[in-house]
Amino acid sequence: MSEISGYYDIGVDLRRRLNEPAPGRVQLLTGPRQVGKTTLLLEIAGEWGEQALYLAADAPEAALPGWWEQQWQRAARLAQGGTALLLLDEVQYLPDWARRLKAEVDRVRRHRLPLHVVVTGSAALGLGAGSRETMAGRFERLVISHWSARDLARTFGFSQEEAVNVVVRLGGFPGSMSLRDGLPRWRAYVRDSIVDPALGRDLLALEAVRKPALLRQVFAICAAHPAEIVSLHKMAGLLAEQGTMTTIAHYLSLLGQAHLVVAVSKFSRGEVRRRAAPSKLIPLSNAFLAAAEEGPLPEAGRDPERWGRWVENACLAFAINRGQTVCYWREEPREVDAVLEGSWGKWVLEVKTGSFTSRDLGGLLEFSRRHRSYRPLVVCGESERNVARAAVVESVTWQEFLWNGVEGVG
Repeated sequence: MSEISGYYDIGVDLRRRLNEPAPGRVQLLTGPRQVGKTTLLLEIAGEWGEQALYLAADAPEAALPGWWEQQWQRAARLAQGGTALLLLDEVQYLPDWARRLKAEVDRVRRHRLPLHVVVTGSAALGLGAGSRETMAGRFERLVISHWSARDLARTFGFSQEEAVNVVVRLGGFPGSMSLRDGLPRWRAYVRDSIVDPALGRDLLALEAVRKPALLRQVFAICAAHPAEIVSLHKMAGLLAEQGTMTTIAHYLSLLGQAHLVVAVSKFSRGEVRRRAAPSKLIPLSNAFLAAAEEGPLPEAGRDPERWGRWVENACLAFAINRGQTVCYWREEPREVDAVLEGSWGKWVLEVKTGSFTSRDLGGLLEFSRRHRSYRPLVVCGESERNVARAAVVESVTWQEFLWNGVEGVG
């Protein structure tokens, strides 16, 4: 089971594991591009000093004959002088990496070398396949998720109000923050440094994608329809290039494994019904929404419907990025925005960014009546919380939700 958390929490957990006796299990650190995996490895390498060996598997020299064997020999020599650390970045670019890593890790264990090994990869897809098939029992997975408002505030000194608004309007990629005042340049950075490499390099290097153009179009549709329920048939009709329902569904799955988009399923006790229902599309960073457009970013007063979609997407993406299982529920004419399960508990959510009445909470109340183990929660503006109180439903502002999740509710 992967452990999913933010940059700082993962850093604390990884350092704790590296304080355990070596050799231990390989630590597989995965996550989307530009969330700090390399930065974290370099920080830890600096802390370990001469007993750490940092290697970039996507560097040109990594393709030279004998490079792999030479680096493991260097690591072994370090371990002879005391506990050492090998940090291998972007491992998926090494051919047959899982089998080769397994052989070296087994050799370290046989000789009882005090060597810790940390491995990273941008796309969980290839790491997942290789690690499950070859590295079983030898690794633990840590996933750095997209940055939250708290992460941004801690790093860049934002106030809570500023941080949550940045997350909704621009997402949380730390490398893009210095460009946020120039929207065209910011969009170029996200497209060129994050989206294009993820779609055109990471996924294509790890999976046989017969129609790369179709994959890009599926991603573009997801970015254009945040927090919307879209059937595969409708998606096929929006595509410029033809693709079967099976292919489109497969590409949605790939985008999820690469930490780009999650196609949230309908809540149902029957698995067959759940698979047959259309999915709710949740891009895992609102940066993808902002980069996919050319016009101004949404504002609550000027474009309330679009703003509401972006806020809802940010809230659900935050829950997913923190390891919660998210579904939606709909039985005409009633529906709820999200059903959450996980370390936060069991919740059913309705996200409201404008004015509403107790009648608009009918779906929430009906779901709660049928499934009493789920706590109903309205995520809304501060001025609208009195409506939730009148309906005897717990509430939290969307700003507080993006800061604390459900912590403190009740």
